Amino acid sequence: MSTKTALIVGASRALGLGLATEYAHRGWSVIGTVRGDRRTGLHDLAETSQGRVTVESLDMTEPEQIAALRERLAGRTLDLLFVNAAIARDNIPGGEVPTEMFVEVMVTNALSPMRVVESLRPLVAPTGTIGIMSSRQGSLTLNTNGGHDVYRASKSALNQLMRSYAARYADAAHTLLLMCPGHVRTQLGGPAAPLTIDQSVPGVADTIDRHSGEPGLQFLNYQDHPVPW
Repeated sequence: MSTKTALIVGASRALGLGLATEYAHRGWSVIGTVRGDRRTGLHDLAETSQGRVTVESLDMTEPEQIAALRERLAGRTLDLLFVNAAIARDNIPGGEVPTEMFVEVMVTNALSPMRVVESLRPLVAPTGTIGIMSSRQGSLTLNTNGGHDVYRASKSALNQLMRSYAARYADAAHTLLLMCPGHVRTQLGGPAAPLTIDQSVPGVADTIDRHSGEPGLQFLNYQDHPVPW
């Protein structure tokens, strides 16, 4: 049986690195991306992976770098394309968010993942999976407390863009997943978060794998429960 291949965009640390590690341990061939040329945990993983993990450079906010990555991967077939990268920035009320911060978060968290998906979708196997790391904070239904307004807005925008994408390619057989990893102890999630990366990531991977081959879009958490839109 041939080895499955996953491309994980934003795999230098935290959840992205955890996901790359998890799939490598499951026997997949993993391509992970990092920004710039600095050494990261992904490089350490690649060195000990016996060729199972490779590192690519990508700043997904730069469209020309997405196009260059697509050219470098031409001829490869991806069973999973997963976009993990995101930023949060300061917890500021919506009306007080500086324009530059709003643009930065929206471009990074909503626009850039969709550019990656649109550009790299031809590399995904006809019944492969395209996933993006979303958040329960992108749920309109679950927002009863407010806070982190621009981050919430960016994840809501991402979810909306992915729904438009799913409608546009309704005849395709790709599995489309918006994944909520839970509240995880990372730089973004904060030190008081109840979950560790090791507690979240296996559930994320299990959920992705469980829905392989199911066409259409779902918004799910790491326990394979639907997240309200």
